[in-house]
Amino acid sequence: MAYQFNKISILIVEDNLPMMELTKSLLETFGIQYVDSAKDGAEGFQKFCQNNYDLVIADWMMKPMDGISLTRRIRNDPLSPNQFVPVILVTGFSEKRRVIQARDAGVTEFLVKPFNARDLYRRIAQIVEKPRQFVRSEDFFGPDRRRKRKSAYLGPKRREDDDIDEAPNKRAVKTSDFTKTLQTAEEFRDPSAKERS
Repeated sequence: MAYQFNKISILIVEDNLPMMELTKSLLETFGIQYVDSAKDGAEGFQKFCQNNYDLVIADWMMKPMDGISLTRRIRNDPLSPNQFVPVILVTGFSEKRRVIQARDAGVTEFLVKPFNARDLYRRIAQIVEKPRQFVRSEDFFGPDRRRKRKSAYLGPKRREDDDIDEAPNKRAVKTSDFTKTLQTAEEFRDPSAKERS
């Protein structure tokens, strides 16, 4: 499915210049016109506070501030202009413990290097097509970590609002401002893509 991404702004936080240039080039290929960059998490957070980007793509391994620390700061720092911004974390490590660590930090999507244009596009499309509500608890704030509902809960009902079928999750905060920017996926589908198919 083709989208028109020309109205969104993206911040790439990457300390490896060739990787940053490659990612920027791919994003421009997707039609994204405003792509900015930072060389580490500290500079990235400063730019994010000044410009309030629609999406952040950050590398995990950077110094002095890595992508995980940047994500936690975006999600929890009172200076953050948009705690709901989608964050795609890019890394060369794909072990399950790292994916869990990234998820628990509040990362929206996880992308393993090396990646191609299709991989990056799929992560962005996932954010557009299936935005997740945000959850706040004592030790976590970020996108709902549950991707798939395995089955409906069949156990005993104990909440005050259980008498209502399909009661909304009280902890759900709001969907990302990114989805407000995009409003609906339909609005940003490339009309010429339909004609080509």
